[in-house]
Amino acid sequence: MADDLNPPVRVLIVDDDALVRTGLSMILGAAPEITVVGEAADGAEVAAAIETHRPDVVLMDIRMPKVDGLAATEAVRARPDAPEVIVLTTFDLDEYVLRALRAGASGFLLKDTPPTEIIHAVRRVASGEATLSPTVTRQLIAHVAAPEPVRNRPQELLERLSEREREVAVAVGQGKSNAEIATELFMSVATVKAHVSRLLTKLDLNNRVQIAILVHDAGLV
Repeated sequence: MADDLNPPVRVLIVDDDALVRTGLSMILGAAPEITVVGEAADGAEVAAAIETHRPDVVLMDIRMPKVDGLAATEAVRARPDAPEVIVLTTFDLDEYVLRALRAGASGFLLKDTPPTEIIHAVRRVASGEATLSPTVTRQLIAHVAAPEPVRNRPQELLERLSEREREVAVAVGQGKSNAEIATELFMSVATVKAHVSRLLTKLDLNNRVQIAILVHDAGLV
């Protein structure tokens, strides 16, 4: 149960289908460590909803009539102290999902994902991890290009890293979670998180998916 030291994860749900919003709200509302703080029916409403509700995580539908989830994700992730974004889709790895991940989304969920997995995904993203399994990470790497500066000079960027940071980067590229990396490299989960944060800063990247793509482009996985 959430407490003052571990406050509940604040979630904003963005989807143009009222039934989907209601269903997600019921699923997430049943988890004591998660609070649904607001809903929006279109990407055009997201900025105001974030100002009002200050969510930690945004569940973002991709296909909406006025402003789609791609444009909304780009706008959200460009904000100072931006919340994390999980994109919602009906189609596994469609073009818009890939573009949203490049724009800074931390992962994606299919709309038929089981309730327990949705709750787990929100927890993972709120704690700084991506909602991507190793299999999905490999599929993404095969489909999505890295951001332009990264794609053109992966080896040069990786030379900025210490040996330990490079080991963590390779493990991220293999789709491993922080806990799995901690076990493999004999360090605490907190230390892994610190390494991942430094990787993002040193490499000027937005999320773990982009680290994985960089490592792949450098031929390390």
